Amino acid sequence: MLKKLAFAFCALLALSGCSTNSKKSGSMDAETEFRTQVGDRVHFEFNSDRITEEARETLDRQVEWLNSNKRETIQFVVEGHCDERGTREYNLALGERRANSVRSYMVSKGIDPTRLEVISYGKERPAAIGDTEEVYKLNRRGVTVLK
Repeated sequence: MLKKLAFAFCALLALSGCSTNSKKSGSMDAETEFRTQVGDRVHFEFNSDRITEEARETLDRQVEWLNSNKRETIQFVVEGHCDERGTREYNLALGERRANSVRSYMVSKGIDPTRLEVISYGKERPAAIGDTEEVYKLNRRGVTVLK
């Protein structure tokens, strides 16, 4: 009898672990879909927070996807990033302006502002390392991250 009880307890424990994992993988599927099929980032010109035409196309896809997934659980953060040139303080301010430009564009297209936050990482989280113009272009970005 004790063996049966112990077996039932272990089975219950294992099943509860499976349930939690499937929820996480479902969340990862949405993140992966957003990142790979919609596009999670836009790039900026040097020393600019202006949304380019190419960025508008990406942001329009993001808005469409986010509006079709209005579940209250899908909140997101817009991260502002810069290349390594300039001071830490300057790049934090520029990154914030970039993130707010993305936020403003999304809100103007119908995204509920309570669904998103902005944060600036300045030059602290580069996408690529190096000192070429190609690397700098990769690091001047706004990234939309699902929470």
